This record gives sequence, structure tokens and C-alpha cells, in this order.
Amino acid sequence: MERVAVVAITKNGIKVGRRLATLYPGWHVHAPSKFSDDGADVMWFVEPTPKKLELLFGQYDGLVCIFSLGAVIRLLAPHLKDKKTDPAVLVIDDRCEFVISALSGHVGGANELARGIAAKTGATPVITTAADVNKTIAVDMVGRDLGWRIDGEQDVTRVSAMMVNLEKIGVYQDAGNTGALGESLPSNVTVYGTLAEMCESDCAGMLVITDRQVGSLPKPAVIYRPKSLIVGVGLHRDTHESKIRDSLAEVLGQNALSPMSVMCLASVKKPVDIDALGAIATELGVELRLLERGELAKLDTPNPSQTVARLEGTPSVSEAAALSCSNHGKLVVQKQKFPPDLTLAVARMAQ
Repeated sequence: MERVAVVAITKNGIKVGRRLATLYPGWHVHAPSKFSDDGADVMWFVEPTPKKLELLFGQYDGLVCIFSLGAVIRLLAPHLKDKKTDPAVLVIDDRCEFVISALSGHVGGANELARGIAAKTGATPVITTAADVNKTIAVDMVGRDLGWRIDGEQDVTRVSAMMVNLEKIGVYQDAGNTGALGESLPSNVTVYGTLAEMCESDCAGMLVITDRQVGSLPKPAVIYRPKSLIVGVGLHRDTHESKIRDSLAEVLGQNALSPMSVMCLASVKKPVDIDALGAIATELGVELRLLERGELAKLDTPNPSQTVARLEGTPSVSEAAALSCSNHGKLVVQKQKFPPDLTLAVARMAQ
């Protein structure tokens, strides 16, 4: 967590805040100016504490309050929005005996931060989220550290409740890191070999980890989109941005692949960068990898071209670039031509 503010409103609390700042360089300690000792390691404020907390709540990724939990609740309640945007909030007592994860425990990272502070200070972490207490799967956190995204939020709360209440949950995965759910699964979780098998089972809810479009499902389901697809692109210097965008949407749609699972665009390195390709990568929020033609020329691909070899110095651009970045994965879409100046191919990362 990059930006964290520590707020202390007592002399003992300031000591705790300073200790945290030595353990976490870069954290900002804030305290009322009436306690100022002119120390440059503390940002002394003159505003009333409620006003200061309101300002910090909107400026930081995390807020560590060294005063009572009740006071924190009363002061921050008017400013709460939702768990996707609210910062992590932790509460630490004046003697640093307890570190309470108070807000945004999972998504905001307060639980993890509370455990980290407790480990460094000897305090007791207080975590109350049901998935953590019951040592089960936190449905809204699966794959988050790997860049996975949830496709639609409508069933997250419902399936989370099923999980902590030990109702039967099915899991189907055909893409992404197979260890994302942990080494051992809870007793109420069953892994299925096919999506059809899981849909026909007696499970109450489902976790689906896939880069494919799955359509309508018969039970409450949370669909995770791992970053598992590499799109190889062969193009000319003057290929238009709109053509890349529209052709990519067509390829993914025709092959029932989710754009949310695109990890990067890959192509051959040219003497001059192609702005249109960089613009599409930025638009999708993915990395652009440009590879040396000699590296691409070494790869065996299904559809090499002597014309491409003559023009680019490698018999394949789109297929070779996709495979090169796939960590020994496989092509799921062979070269698709969009004459006269664009080819696309898609590879899936090895699990």
C-alpha cells in the first residue's frame, strides 16, 4: 500500500505513530498542532480532527487511526461510499496492543496490513471478516494479486455468503494460475472437470475461472477473468487505430474470448514505433511488448509467410509474437487476416 496516513490525537498515540513511521518509511504521521514538539517527522495540523480525517480519507489509500474504534466510526461514517473506493481503515489503541481492521478489509487491504503491523509491533491483529475467521475462500479476493478481475458483481455477495455458510460451492477453471485458490480447498468446495458437469451438479454456487465467454449460467456464479491471453499483432506503419480496435473485437467475439483476459499486445519491433498500436494497448490498459525479429524468426508457427519474411525479417509476426510471450502456451486463434495491413493471433498463457 503506497499512501498511508497515520492519525494520532494523544501524546502516547504520537509515539506509536512515530514508531510506525520508522517501520514503514513513507507513511505520513498527522497529529494536532497543540502537541507539537517541532519534530519534522510529524505533520502537525491545526484543523479540528473531524475535518482533518475527512480530508485524509479522500487522499490516502490507507488510514491508521490511533484512537478509539467508536470515535473512528462516528467521524468517518458520513464519508463512507463503498468497498471498491473507500480506503483501508485500521484502528490501533494508545498502547499498540491491538490492531483492528475496521474498513475495506479485503478489497482495500486492511486485513493484510493489520497482520503486517501486528507482526512488526507484537500487537494482536483483530480481523472480523467471515472468510478470514472461518479460514475459507474470500470470494472477492480470488486472483486479485495476479491481476484477475471479476466479470460482473451481481452474485459476489450471494456466493460469498454461501461460502462462509459452508454451502456446496463448485469450481471450474480452464485458464490462469491453478494455485490461486490456495493449496488446500475448504471441505464445501469441489473442483469440476467441465463447466457442464458443474452446472448439472448439486452445488449451490459456482466459481468460474476462465478467459472464455460462458453465457447464461443456471446458478449464482462469480466469473473471474485471469490475464491469460496474448494478442499478437502484425501491421503496417499506417494501420489505423480504429481498424485494430474493431478487428480485435471481432476476433475475440468470434472465438468467445473475453477482452478482460487480454494480458498484453505483442508485435515485432520496428525502426519507428507505431502510435496506433500503443494507443490501443493504453486504451485496453494492457502492456505492449515489442520483440526483436530474430527472436520471432526462431519460432515454429502454423502459418508462416515468405512475403512477411521478406518484409519483416521473420516469416511470422502475429503468431510468433503471441507464442513468444505466452510462456510456452498454445495458440487458441491462428493468424486472422484483415487485408491489406493487419493480422491478429491469440495465444493462451501456460497454466
